[in-house]
Parts: sequence; C-alpha cells; structure tokens
Amino acid sequence: MNQITPPPKIEIIPSSAPFSEAQRSWLNGFFAGLLSQQVTPLSAEQGAAVMKGPGGGGDDGEAPWHDQTLPIAERMKLAEGRPLRRRMMAAMAQQDCGQCGYNCQDYSEAIANKTEGRLNLCVPGGKETARMLKTLHEELDKAPSVGPTPEASATAAPAAPVVMELGRSRDNPAPATFVSRRHLNKGGSEKETWHIEFDLAESGLDYVVGDSFGIFAKNELSHVDQIIALLGASHTTEVRGRTLREVLIDEVSLAPAPDSLFELISFITGGAQREKARALAQGDDPDGDAATLDVMAALQKFSGVRPHPEAFVEALEPLQPRLYSISSSHNATPGKLSLTVDCVRYVIGKRKRLGLASNFLAERVQAGDQVQVYVQKAHGFGLPQDPKVPIIMIGPGTGVAPFRAFLHDRRATGATGRNWLFFGHQRSSCDFFYSDELNAMKTAGLLTRLSLAWSRDGDKKFYVQDRMREVGRELWSWLAEGAHVYVCGDAKRMAKDVERALVDIVAQHGARSTDEAISFVGELKKKGRYQQDVY
Repeated sequence: MNQITPPPKIEIIPSSAPFSEAQRSWLNGFFAGLLSQQVTPLSAEQGAAVMKGPGGGGDDGEAPWHDQTLPIAERMKLAEGRPLRRRMMAAMAQQDCGQCGYNCQDYSEAIANKTEGRLNLCVPGGKETARMLKTLHEELDKAPSVGPTPEASATAAPAAPVVMELGRSRDNPAPATFVSRRHLNKGGSEKETWHIEFDLAESGLDYVVGDSFGIFAKNELSHVDQIIALLGASHTTEVRGRTLREVLIDEVSLAPAPDSLFELISFITGGAQREKARALAQGDDPDGDAATLDVMAALQKFSGVRPHPEAFVEALEPLQPRLYSISSSHNATPGKLSLTVDCVRYVIGKRKRLGLASNFLAERVQAGDQVQVYVQKAHGFGLPQDPKVPIIMIGPGTGVAPFRAFLHDRRATGATGRNWLFFGHQRSSCDFFYSDELNAMKTAGLLTRLSLAWSRDGDKKFYVQDRMREVGRELWSWLAEGAHVYVCGDAKRMAKDVERALVDIVAQHGARSTDEAISFVGELKKKGRYQQDVY
C-alpha cells in the first residue's frame, strides 16, 4: 500500500498579521482552497455516483425544470430523485445565456465531472444558485473515491491544451473600441435607455443575429475609494501584486456581498455581530436586509470590523462579465456592433445604487476607449434557416434589441419572409425606441406589421400580450402558415404572460382545448418555432 504524503502547510497570512492563531489557521485554509487550481478527474466509481446520484435512480433525459420563469424551489422539486448532475442543472437559472461560459446543462456536467471547480459563475442565478450548487457539490465530494487502475494510468493520454479564439469566450476576451452612445428616450420618460456602438475592426470579431455581447465593465472609482475608506486602508496597499484600488476596480465584484465575506467577518468579530455574520453566511436573514447587502452595505453593517485588505479581496467574488443582446447585424454593418441598454439606478435607504455595466456604458467609458469583450453564441435563438419563413417578434422595452438586428439582417440578406413586430413600453411620446427606423421599415414593406402597446398612455395598463389577444385571429393565421415566434425580455412576468396569451389564442382561434393548446405551444418549442431570449 502506497503511503500518502500530506500536502504541505500553506502559509498565506503572515504571522505578523493582526489575527489570532485560530483566525490565521482558518484564513490560510480558506485562501488555499480559493487559490488551488488543481482539478482531479472523477474515478469510475465517482462518475457512477454522479450519474446515479444519492437517492436517485435512472434519468429519462427530460428536463422539465428548464424554464427561466420557474423559481429555484420549483425547479429543484421537479428534479427530485434525478441524478446529481441533473439536479445541478436544475439549480442553474435556465437561461442558457452563456455568461458562465457554458449553457446550463454543460455547466452542470462540467461541475459534476470535476472539470469545472467554480460554483459561482451563474450570474442570473445569483446567490440562490451558488448556495444550491455548494450543497450539491458536498454530495459529490462524499462520493466514494477510488484511484485509477495502473492500466488506466499507463494508457491515459495527456489532454491537449484547448486554445480559445480571441473574443469567443469569457476566458479569452478581445479589445473592442467604444464609438458612441445615443439616448433613446425623449423628455418625460421615466426610463434611461441608450443605443451603444462599438467598432470591432481591431478585434476581427464577427457575429450572427441572436448572439449576445459580453462586456467586462469596471467598478466606479468613487465607489472603490469609499470601500477602501471603510477598510481603513490605503489605496496603494499591495494585493495580488497590484494596488488595492486597481484590484477593486477590475478584478472583484462589489455587488451582492458573498457568503464568504460574511464568513470572514464572523471570524474577526465576536458576540452578537459574529452570530449575525454567521447567519448571513448560511443564507439566513436575521435583520430582514440580506437582499440589499452589497459589499459596501455589508462593511457599513459591521462598521466596527475592518478585514485585512488581502483577506477582504480573497473573500469577494470575481468580477463577472455582463451579457447584452446584440441589436445590429454584421451582414448589414460589418465590423460594427450595437447594443440597447437600460441604465440601472435605484435608491436603497439613502444610498444611490448603480448597475455596473449599464452605468459603465452610459457614463464612464469614452469614445476611443478599449473595452474587453467577447461574442457569446446563441443557444437556440436565431433566424430560421429558410429566409421565406415568416417571423413574429415580441420584444417590449430593450427586448426589441435582437429584433432590430433580425430586421436589419433580413433586409441585408434579401430574406422574403414576412415580419411582424410587437413592441411595447410605458409612453408612446417618449419611449418608442427606433421609431423612425421601424416606421421606415414598415413603409418600405420590410416590416409587414407593427403592433404597439403603451402601458401608461391610458387609464388602464395595456401590454404586448393584450395587443396579441386583440389581433389573435391574424396571429393564429401566421402560426398556421408556419411562422416562428420569438420572445425577448423579462422572464419573470412578461415571458409568462406572452406564453399564456399565445395559448389562449391557439385555443380560441385554433379550435383546441386548453390542454391541446398548451401541447401545441410545447411542440412549437420542441421544433424550434418558439424561441426565447429572456432574463
């Protein structure tokens, strides 16, 4: 029997640091885990355990939880009794958005196979997904571990390094030049939406309509300096071979405070504060404010606690890219790319909060600046292969972005299929994005139908799903003739309401029962005739 040599003790926190021995020991272990890049492949027994999963039998290959509109509790219930890898998939946000570098199923498979050790990459899923993956990962760690046989070791070929093309992955972004921004709302609007343009000439990137664009934004300098002040540190303090300010600007997320930050705080404080920090680290909400605690708010909540800058940085999540639907066509404007971005600003307490990437694009980046970007290929969201197929596009607000791209692309490629756009927002006088373009397309015949809905123009709110019902007979006629349906926008309400309206239209005008109409819409999805890009 071979003797197992214990790993060397890793000392990251120096003995001169202001921590007790117990605190130093915990922090050293914490950082060692974070900094470890070694990935151990699963043994055959572990692989079998992952496929079967504790308490789970076989798998029929179906994924009823793969619905962006379902809350995580419902998704996990649907996945009960499934293999571990499938329950991991159910924990994802189900958007197949690609921000993690995978689609939902591939990300779960990579974690289950131990080729991906990062459990916090699902940006749309946030803390809920990260916590559930951590719990499920503990089951994976408990799977029996048996090393490979000598024969397997002798025949195993070394893995070839994977070289990702520049700008085709979040892990290998490319530089693109910011060109301009244009305000899309007119005076009187309650919203702030921008048309953003990039030049891709230097990066050599191209894309197809339906793809998304990943942006690596930077944290705002004044926000960073406020956090440094709360730490009682100097912005020139060295961390990771850079200054603390530099690291906080472009390496770590300052948005929702991660559980690991509360865990760190619990180790360097005591009494009621320690218990409160522990509760937050475990996902509890002792004061009813957990949902509002970003990194700055967490430091303010535990104002007497000042983590060492190095420990503080290591407790934070990496800064994630943000994805936006592309609102231009490479076929129409080669080397150019545009986005349609809502600027996010809101107030909690007395403090103004700013969306990271939206404010970066709306205010801070300047013409000529280089931004790190990548193109995320769409998963099941794109124009039909046959250019003669009619399409129905439903995109209120910034959900119009990919449909503007679809229309420009169909014009550039000479596609003859009919095009019907449903667009809605608050007020027709100030929130009709791209009105000149869309009206010109309608006049030219490219846009066959343009159906509008304004929620604040009358006494009663009126949405795109209401407009769909009004023209249900014509909409059913398009469906009967083979039209593809596309939906882009809010997953929690709009997407549900639109699908419900479509079911009602199929039942009423297609002479079907409700169950038959639901089945009909389900078949549209399976055949790729009903596609969603929702968030």
